[in-house]
Amino acid sequence: MKRTIPFAMILGFIVAIYGCKESSQYEVEMNSETVSKTFDEQHRPQFHFSPPQQWMNDPNGMVFYDDEYHLFYQHYPDSNVWGPMHWGHAVSSDMVNWEHLPIGLYPDELGYIFSGSAVVDWNNTSGFGSGTEPPLVAIYTYHEPVRAKDQERVDIQYQGIAYSLDKGRTWTKYEGNPVLDSPGIRDFRDPKVMWYEEGKKWIMTLAVKDKISFYSSPDLKSWSFESDFGEGLGGHGGVWECPDLFKLPVTGADDEKWVLLVSINPGGPAGGSATQYFVGEFDGSTFSLDPSFAPEVIPVDGEEQAVWIDYGPDNYAGVTWSDIPESDGRRLFIGWMSNWKYAQVVPTTVWRSAMTIPRELRLHERAGSYRLSSKPVDEMQGIMDQPVDVFSEIQSELVLEDSLFALDLGGENLEGMQLTLSNNAGEFVSITLNNDHVLFDRSQSGITDFEESFAGSHSAPLEDLIPERVQVFVDLSSIEVFVNDGAVVMTELVFPIRPYNKISLEGNIDSAMMRTVSGIWNTKM
Repeated sequence: MKRTIPFAMILGFIVAIYGCKESSQYEVEMNSETVSKTFDEQHRPQFHFSPPQQWMNDPNGMVFYDDEYHLFYQHYPDSNVWGPMHWGHAVSSDMVNWEHLPIGLYPDELGYIFSGSAVVDWNNTSGFGSGTEPPLVAIYTYHEPVRAKDQERVDIQYQGIAYSLDKGRTWTKYEGNPVLDSPGIRDFRDPKVMWYEEGKKWIMTLAVKDKISFYSSPDLKSWSFESDFGEGLGGHGGVWECPDLFKLPVTGADDEKWVLLVSINPGGPAGGSATQYFVGEFDGSTFSLDPSFAPEVIPVDGEEQAVWIDYGPDNYAGVTWSDIPESDGRRLFIGWMSNWKYAQVVPTTVWRSAMTIPRELRLHERAGSYRLSSKPVDEMQGIMDQPVDVFSEIQSELVLEDSLFALDLGGENLEGMQLTLSNNAGEFVSITLNNDHVLFDRSQSGITDFEESFAGSHSAPLEDLIPERVQVFVDLSSIEVFVNDGAVVMTELVFPIRPYNKISLEGNIDSAMMRTVSGIWNTKM
């Protein structure tokens, strides 16, 4: 049966007793009169997903069903800083233009609704289906805030499920929750579930402090422990979070490998949050690292080493959509475009945070091992104008009329290239390719004083790559850099007081094309 305790009573009790995290200097009180519906606030992303108002972090419950991409997300509807977590909800036909929907999951007497995933239960293994349409099943972490205040308590996180019979518009929580109790550890969260066809069972990939635990189930209700992975491997500078496990073909080879994504906070290569990955084999019980998969030669936190999906500071907790049709065949990814070092104090008020451009993940043999690439999805073409050749203008200084744009730079070897984006206020960022690295400098990018380490430079290794193409996507508060179709990626937040409207370029390039990008906020609210 459905839970009958009124949500308002529960939330009021939780907030009254324990409150929320401390508010930042930018927090404002929201009500029906002050909340903007135009999405035109200063720094509001124009072609990235952001919530209509208030706080957002991790993408959750990403599933494709009946021609819709579902994006749930960690959301606190009563403040623009972190608080009692809900699942916000939006849907899209193309991962670019979004329709905002009512909140999908609310906290209840078992706790806040932390991160998780969603699947289509095609065979109705759960028994939740009631007709010809399969149920959508969400799997998420409950976080019990009362017990969490006691540092001696370890029984604070456990897994629950809910189901929908109307294409994700409304959800019923399973009366038998929780379906997986804590084994005696505080950090026990973020279930990513998939159907493992070879074993005819569901596999849950779960973050457990600084390792991954795998569980299996025949019906999404009863779960059995399978194995652990991660001790002594990759980065361990912080807690492991938001894992994802999936199989990918190796581009240009008759082979497939399993990829395991693991976010970590702190411990990232640019400081704070980041997402590492591992490549290997999975037999339905155990994940084993491929012998050729080697970490980067850049130490993290002094001794630890890892391979990162993005070397910028602002791509975290990203996971992939489940149930993408075989006829499509892509592995599609989106991440939270922020960093826990400063996410709650960035200079936005009506809303906080956005998602990255959606990306397609591919696996390649490179540097004597395997490496992921992530490039913008083809659907981005739908909001981009025809390319304009700006090769002659950009090598001096090109002044723009539009503040939303994408650059595509090409050459036989772009080593030594420096791209500068600036505005009339003297603010600028620079992107440089030299010494086998990509360097992104945002020290003079605009507003930076909200956190002491925000202003600075970040670096990404090129390894054995010869840079032949650099794509740069510029929104009002973010810049995403893709080298060689996403073989190297950097995602960076910026907060200029005026949009960047000048471009200059130094170095040997053969082509420079620019495309204006349209905003997405003409969609239904």
